[in-house]
Amino acid sequence: MLIVGIAGGTGSGKTTVVKKILKKLGKDVAVVLPQDAYYKDASHLPMEERLEMNFDHPNSVEFDLLIEHLEKLKNGESIEQPKYSYVTCERLNETTTILPQKVIIVEGILVLTSEKLRDLLDIKVFVYADADDRLTRVIKRDMIERERSVERVLERYDKWVKPMHLQFIEPTMRYANIIVPHGGDNHVAIDVLVNFIQNKLKNA
Repeated sequence: MLIVGIAGGTGSGKTTVVKKILKKLGKDVAVVLPQDAYYKDASHLPMEERLEMNFDHPNSVEFDLLIEHLEKLKNGESIEQPKYSYVTCERLNETTTILPQKVIIVEGILVLTSEKLRDLLDIKVFVYADADDRLTRVIKRDMIERERSVERVLERYDKWVKPMHLQFIEPTMRYANIIVPHGGDNHVAIDVLVNFIQNKLKNA
């Protein structure tokens, strides 16, 4: 089993990179553990407080559960992955059953901030994109997927996303074995990464 961690700023193109890796590797080879599924439940808080949550701080993620699930997969056990709603800021009752695969991809903005999680990763990847490009993607995504207005997105960007990126996320680029500039548009870097993964699997 090969465990790949893919980090990068909000809107950097991580999800696109992951989708292209999965497509190239083929079915029944890899599975994804998205960091977003492991945000801490906020159902006990009033909605006003939930809307002020800082999702870009490492403390917002239940890393212990993510690490526990990753270790179970390494041991050949299935897991029940949580589901999280950005609209209501709470963990849903239903879960997703994840089976062990040859490649486990752990993807999220804060994946490389946890030392314990980093120690479990065989390959560490950082997807890099310019701040302007990331902001454009964040505005489009949050309006469509998270039902937020442009004003709300920009407010969160200035208050949380930008300062947290500079303090916690961008510094983790130094831990990466591979840096992918320009996100999902960098076909050459993605091909190199896929070839690297395939060679590792062959020699395992």
